[in-house]
Amino acid sequence: MCSRPEPPEPLRRVAVVGGTHGNEMSGVCLARYWLRAPGELQRPSFSAVPVLANPAATAACRRYVDCDLNRAFTSAFLTARAHPDDPYEVTRARELNQLLGPKASGQAFDFVLDLHNTTASMGTCLVAESSHDVFAMHLCHHLQLQSPELPCRVFLYQLPGEESYSVHSVAKSGLGLELGPQPQGVLRADLLARMRALVAAALDFIQLFNQGPRLRAPAAWSTHLPDVRRQGRAL
Repeated sequence: MCSRPEPPEPLRRVAVVGGTHGNEMSGVCLARYWLRAPGELQRPSFSAVPVLANPAATAACRRYVDCDLNRAFTSAFLTARAHPDDPYEVTRARELNQLLGPKASGQAFDFVLDLHNTTASMGTCLVAESSHDVFAMHLCHHLQLQSPELPCRVFLYQLPGEESYSVHSVAKSGLGLELGPQPQGVLRADLLARMRALVAAALDFIQLFNQGPRLRAPAAWSTHLPDVRRQGRAL
């Protein structure tokens, strides 16, 4: 493991996304708030933009309208010719890909943090594609250290050879933040406050990274990182 996480260049463009699923209310409420008052997200070395990912599902307080937006960021969907009968979320994925990407391009956002809730009693979970995203792994470790008394698990959802499909996969690096338990369409004040604090800690970490200190990985990182694949399918 290198002593400084990739990418070596400072991160300049960051997005914080809520409402990928329209009935997961912590991210929905925070995204709506930050769209009115984005100053809380800003740090001296980079710009951070709030995004409400699925406005139609959010307005209906449903997980999605036609299909799961968090499964729609594949090359098959993003590159297909647009058609009037396309599912709403596929059209929206293409819009977000233009806003935050294009995916797998040098023009994509440097980092996307995607906010979710779950009905499962799993506390705080950090959802990453794989352990090969070294920057995301360092960020996971940093967030775990913020409240060591609370469980904060890391889920790796991408299998070898499988294309990533989540909202944050559009960016050069990204992470999903999952908090629970919270019923669908319901807002818990404690989880809202926890999510807001974790977002602030993540943005502070990016600011620290941009300032250039050497960030060291824990000893024997690969043996301590739980590789819990496929269990994140409902996220």
